Amino acid sequence: MKLKTRLIITFLVIVVVPFLSIFISFWAIGGFILRGHMCFGKELNSNTIEQVRELMPEHFLIYMLIAIFIILIITALILTMWIYTSVFHPIRALNMAMKNIADGNLDYQMPQPDKFQKGELGELSFNYEDMRLRLKESAEEKLQHEKQNKELITNISHDLKTPITAIKGYVEGIMDGVADTPEKMDKYIKTIYNKANDMDRLINELTVYSGIDSNRIPYNFHKINVADYFRDCIEEVGLDLESKNIQLNYSNLISPETVVIADPEQLKRVIDNIVGNSIKYLDREKDQDIIDIRILDEVDSIRVEIEDNGKGIASRDLPKIFERFYRTDASRNSMKGGSGIGLSIVKKIIGDHGGYIWATSKEGEGTCMHFVLRKYRETKYSQKTK
Repeated sequence: MKLKTRLIITFLVIVVVPFLSIFISFWAIGGFILRGHMCFGKELNSNTIEQVRELMPEHFLIYMLIAIFIILIITALILTMWIYTSVFHPIRALNMAMKNIADGNLDYQMPQPDKFQKGELGELSFNYEDMRLRLKESAEEKLQHEKQNKELITNISHDLKTPITAIKGYVEGIMDGVADTPEKMDKYIKTIYNKANDMDRLINELTVYSGIDSNRIPYNFHKINVADYFRDCIEEVGLDLESKNIQLNYSNLISPETVVIADPEQLKRVIDNIVGNSIKYLDREKDQDIIDIRILDEVDSIRVEIEDNGKGIASRDLPKIFERFYRTDASRNSMKGGSGIGLSIVKKIIGDHGGYIWATSKEGEGTCMHFVLRKYRETKYSQKTK
């Protein structure tokens, strides 16, 4: 019940009850006089009234006034209890709940109003509960964010330490004259260069992650011819895979005129992250490490598949691989490295391009990453504006 309705009812009761009591009193007196008149069977006159008065109990009017007073007191008590239980009690409960919020106790639940509490106070209690849940969710997200940031710093620190240690070792080898042949010198320099690239990749991931966290990844979208773009990407990726003795198979099954709207730099980051992830988890026990990249036509979109013949991913881990900091190999001694945010970055970039990504895998056989991008279609309006 709304407070306005309660106040109206209270006002009416306070006004009506006294008048009703007085009316009942006069009705009782009038009835008594009428009965007296009927008893005497004559017209009312001063003598009749005196006779009726003699028949009335002693102190009748005093008793009636006392009865009216008692009725008023009972009415006041009932109204007071009603107002207290329906207004002041919920307000006191809300005050207690707000004190718990101020003390940081976000688990305190305010007693919910009963089915009759549907007015402003009921809405206030429900709004409090909604606020409490939002604050609790925000606090939990903040704690999770802080935990993730600490984990990221730990991961990055660990993964930077590995290439730095290697670089220092090879530089010391060069300084001490260990690389005493051109072949060794060339090997040491290439190793130092590769480790420096690993460090650069980790720092770039950290930069992109900070952009994801603030939703400020810089994009430069424009029309890209899919065939030309992926041909250039495959040439660059192929050189890196060839140096690692990994076989690359590429097939393009879409029309040469197919165009998408994308940011070339960020799309290249997607490909590099997926390929890098495949390289990281290749099964070195197999005779030949293979990565297949396929571009497929999906009528209104294109589908890119990047498949490897690595160790694969367990079915229980597959739904979680795009989560931040999730690692299928939890051991820090696995020497796999990585910040644990690569695939979450990939998912964010593909999502910002209006596409979607998923993975399929079988343990011991390999993993395939699929992502879909919409094709760009020329419209009559766009043709007229050229």
